[in-house]
Amino acid sequence: MTCGRLLFFSYLCTMEALRRLYEQWSGGTPTHVERLPGAGSNREYYRFTAADGSTVIGCIGTSRDENHAFVYLTRHFTKRQLPVPQILAVSDDELRYLQTDLGQVSLFDVLRRGREAGGRYNKEERALLAKTIRELPNIQMRGARGLEWSNCYPQPEFDQDSVLFDLNYFKYCFLKATGLDFHELKLEANFRMLAKDLTAEQQDAFLYRDFQARNVMITADGSPAFIDYQGGRRGPYYYDLASFLWQASARYPDKLRRELIAEYYDSLKNYTEVPSERHFNERLSLFVLFRILQVLGAYGFRGYFERKRHFIDSIPPAMENLRTLLDDTTAVDAYPYLKEVLSGLCQLPQFAPKKVEVAKRADGYKTTDTNVYTPHPQDGPATFSKYDGTGPLVVRVFSFSYRKGIPEDESGNGGGYVFDCRSTHNPGRYEPYKQLTGLDEPVIRFLEDDGEITTFLESVYRLADAHVERYLQRGFTSLMFSFGCTGGQHRSVYSAQHLAEHIHQKYGIEVRICHREQGITQTLYSIDK
Repeated sequence: MTCGRLLFFSYLCTMEALRRLYEQWSGGTPTHVERLPGAGSNREYYRFTAADGSTVIGCIGTSRDENHAFVYLTRHFTKRQLPVPQILAVSDDELRYLQTDLGQVSLFDVLRRGREAGGRYNKEERALLAKTIRELPNIQMRGARGLEWSNCYPQPEFDQDSVLFDLNYFKYCFLKATGLDFHELKLEANFRMLAKDLTAEQQDAFLYRDFQARNVMITADGSPAFIDYQGGRRGPYYYDLASFLWQASARYPDKLRRELIAEYYDSLKNYTEVPSERHFNERLSLFVLFRILQVLGAYGFRGYFERKRHFIDSIPPAMENLRTLLDDTTAVDAYPYLKEVLSGLCQLPQFAPKKVEVAKRADGYKTTDTNVYTPHPQDGPATFSKYDGTGPLVVRVFSFSYRKGIPEDESGNGGGYVFDCRSTHNPGRYEPYKQLTGLDEPVIRFLEDDGEITTFLESVYRLADAHVERYLQRGFTSLMFSFGCTGGQHRSVYSAQHLAEHIHQKYGIEVRICHREQGITQTLYSIDK
């Protein structure tokens, strides 16, 4: 039997064992089993659906010790009434287990639009971030009470050895790969100083270790719940806060970070005696430095060596975090050679910030194709209006005849676009199409074979997508598109219908279509309904 067949046979046996565990627990067979996307680990997750529609999550892991840590921590957290899944069943060898299903929506999913907008999060997203960050001390401090640290995997405590491991990971997998020349013994000496300082304060908090938006599930009532903490251990609470707020891809603006740090600090007071704000922020900056170096090491290995595009793309925002830290804090001053190396790293051509090109007109005045206003890094996003965050967005799309006037905007917003389709080839000029509309197959074939209307719509789609995405980010409720032609019968109907279907398919939001001159209306409902 070939290696591939052996692996497939092993997979079938393991999957069958998980199914049997489900059947023993539930007393019945599942009507559907869905394999869930991988999360970067060697564990496999499946969603089992019962006849009544209820679901549970099944896990297959290759490490008994790692599974044991998750099962033990989850049962302990459940006793502490923390927002985590519940363990329903565990196999005798602890390689498989069942847990309650917290749903399919993570905080990472909810924040997607703000993240894609470069960190411009609306009020609703900010409120959810604050709610999540205020819950973190709950699991860190209450979760640590009565916890038997020997059950943690792969080690029970955050110590100097684990710090040095990650710092050397940064050195060998990222720093050396950049080609920057440095004195290894001097750098090693500063690494040891940093490791000693990071572990100087003994804290009996639960260090989540992998606290990030992907590991926070948003339940049906809008509350955050936590998963994937099997790598947790005893350690300082600063680590998780730095890990979450300085995640490179999140692009949290400095102003939002400061607000969330204040939320965390205020919540922490409910669980333990807190240090002064000055001391708290100084310690946090130290862990931010460590966390940035740690993730650069991971990005270097996954990107430079394994050639994974996502990790290569994550390096520039992580380097921007490092550059900002060097400019705005004194966290690195205690490690002069490390500071020298990191400053040199930021000056390498591949990591240099993009320069703004400024042209000069013939009359001597400067012009630029970029924003006139260059914000300070601590400004954060622009102030939002009172209409932000109300949502959900409903898009209305009209077709009309210019002879009968442009459709009225009944929402009162006065916003949106009116597109004139009369520059494109008109099928209404030909006898076979005069009694048909842009919804009929012969007209559709005519327009698409001709090609002018599809070229026209390509530009419309780009403009519409940008507008819809911004309205979704800001939580606006209404957007209107109108297409006009001579009779409101062929070109405008085709264009309106295709834009409506494009927006609905791409964004899953409610789209209301009105072909005014044809007396036809249609609603494409939100996929959430």
